[in-house]
Amino acid sequence: MNISEHITYNEATVSPTAIRFGIENTPTEHQLFAMRIVASVCFEPLRQWYGKPIRIGSFFRCTLLNEKLKGSLSSQHCKGEAIDFTTNNKEENKKLFDWCKANLVFDQLIWEYGNASGPDWVHISFRQGQNRNMVLTIKKS
Repeated sequence: MNISEHITYNEATVSPTAIRFGIENTPTEHQLFAMRIVASVCFEPLRQWYGKPIRIGSFFRCTLLNEKLKGSLSSQHCKGEAIDFTTNNKEENKKLFDWCKANLVFDQLIWEYGNASGPDWVHISFRQGQNRNMVLTIKKS
């Protein structure tokens, strides 16, 4: 089963941390619905523009997995509303970030870590009808 044209269910739910701790990272129907929306509204237009594979770093996280990863208590990953992705190249990640910022409607777009060349990965989230178009940067302390 696919979440969208370029995201498989396994890519969206697999986690080495979940496997290591025996956590079942399975979304509900409501979460799966949200995942399909953020994939179709945010990821697929980006993937079509970019024309090359983009690796999913994190998509859905059940609450227990999110706790193990020390994620935010209000993480949109737990709702199926957020995707972290990367090309494994900061400069290419910057291109993806800039394109998303200029071309998509989103709730949050986050430049995660990295440096001036580009982020280590990009986080994008989408909430149906409630998007703030917030652009944020997270830096290492």
